[in-house]
Order: sequence, then structure tokens, then C-alpha cells
Amino acid sequence: AEAAKVIENTQRDVNIALINELSIIFNKLDIDTLEVLEAAGTKWNFLPFRPGLVGGHCIGVDPYYLTHKAQSVGYHPEMILAGRRLNDGMGKHVVSELVKNMLKKRIHVDGANVLVMGLTFKENCPDLRNTKVVDIVSELKEYNINVDIVDPWCSNDEAQHEYGLSLTTEHKKNNYDAIILAVGHNEFKEMGAEQIRALGKAEHVLYDLKYVLPKQSVDMRL
Repeated sequence: AEAAKVIENTQRDVNIALINELSIIFNKLDIDTLEVLEAAGTKWNFLPFRPGLVGGHCIGVDPYYLTHKAQSVGYHPEMILAGRRLNDGMGKHVVSELVKNMLKKRIHVDGANVLVMGLTFKENCPDLRNTKVVDIVSELKEYNINVDIVDPWCSNDEAQHEYGLSLTTEHKKNNYDAIILAVGHNEFKEMGAEQIRALGKAEHVLYDLKYVLPKQSVDMRL
């Protein structure tokens, strides 16, 4: 039973890692990942995975249990660990791509204000366990960027206790050099592109990691 649970989550982890790698390739080719996935999805046996951050208490953890057990019996699992490395590196990749696009728009990165929308590991859920949004926040701070985080689903006390992060309770209009839609909460979908854009300065970058908004409404998608 434990083996069945572990491989279920490991299979999902490896599949998402593949799509994440494809999204990195498509980005370099200037091809929209979602459009490719939707086209591929017209084939009946295509598996409908999306790129993104892989957190939570199961998918990002169980593969390590399995690889540890495999190594204890003398086997080095290559594919599982490769998938883990790729998924664990997505936060750094996201920030790298964001910074590149800020520079293209001549937005000064050092000291910039960035709003991260969503902190929980999945949409419409208060669970912060092993959320990979914290990787994005940490990487942004490496660039000396000022980060505000807004999330209607999680408590400020829990964010402080788990990660030492404070949530902002107010949307500051015309304040941000970049906005990252990190979690697809319904509240963010209901805001729509116009309200979210209003939070940014006249020149800003809107990066939609979860395909919350239409392609033409954002500057970047994963």
C-alpha cells in the first residue's frame, strides 16, 4: 500500500518535470506552452499535465522517500532524481525569466517592487506545506527586490511561523514593477487582468504562472 502511494506521487512528479522542461524549451523557441499542450490534448491518449511549481506534502516529498530506499539497497534512480532536480529548480527559473523581461523593459531590478499573488501550494486551499512559492520569494530577495505577498487563503501567522514571511493585506495601486500570479485562487481570477494590472506601475511585467488570465492580457506565461 505504501509503495503504491509513493509511486502514484512519483509518477505525477516525473510527468510534471517533463512538462516543465518542455516549457523551458518552448520559451526559448518563443512558442506558447499552453497552446502546444492544448493542441496535443486533442489526441485521446495525451496526458494533460501543466507546467508549474511542485509543492505540497506528497508529490514533492514521496519521490525522495523512494530514492532513499532505492539507494539503501544499492540502486541509484536516475529518472526520479532528475525530475526532482528540475522541479526543485523552477522557482529560480521563474525569477530568472522575470528579471530578463524586466531588463528588456528597462525596469531597474535592484530595489524593484514585486507583488507575488498566492503563497499556498495549490489554488483555493490554505495549505502552506512545502509550498515552492517561497523559492520564488527567496530568489527575488537575492536580487535585492522588495517583495509583497498577498494570499486570501492563508493566515499571516502561519506564513510567519512556517517561513518567516509577512503577507500584505492591501493592494497598492500603481506600486509594482512586476506582478507574479503564482497561485490560481478564484479571488485572483475574479479580479481579472484590468484590476491586477492596476496594481502595477505604468511600465511593469505581469507573469502568469497558472494561466489565470488570457494570453493577450499578460506579458509572460510559464
